[in-house]
Amino acid sequence: MDTTTETDDDPRATRFGVDGTGIAIDTLAEEDTSSTPGRIVVGIDGSDQSLDALRRALRIRGDSDAPVELVAAWQYPNFYGAMTSPDWSPERDAEELLADATKAVFDETAPAWLTRTTRRGNPAEVLIQESQGADMLILGSRGHGGFAGLLLGSVSMACAEHAHCPVLIMHEPAAPHSD
Repeated sequence: MDTTTETDDDPRATRFGVDGTGIAIDTLAEEDTSSTPGRIVVGIDGSDQSLDALRRALRIRGDSDAPVELVAAWQYPNFYGAMTSPDWSPERDAEELLADATKAVFDETAPAWLTRTTRRGNPAEVLIQESQGADMLILGSRGHGGFAGLLLGSVSMACAEHAHCPVLIMHEPAAPHSD
């Protein structure tokens, strides 16, 4: 029995679907012709692991001309409007996360090769989309939220499985041993 589909011969074809992460990815990845060689994408969520991811991106970049793109995703929570301030903006919060991460690593002045992107959407979906055309995606293993017993958070797990480039996941540093 032949179970091949029309996309089996297309090297761009992917078979993601909904895989338990709750993320539906389109079945045919678009070719990205606008990518910048060497681009490193870093997922930022305000956690210590995401700052470690940014610092690792800088070490990997080294003295190259590779651009580094910080990405923060945002979405309106399910309760939006019920008990929130009319002045509250999740997009502004995401922008502040990126500004805080930049300041924590670079002090006041960000280098010209660093860009900051905020996008509305599910964090895993946004990072997977941003990984198109990138040479590497770097993110923390667990950000804010999730279940305490998981080794990987749902976002890092989905990115590791579905990103369009290699993924580096930064784990929380091990506690020092006392002898």
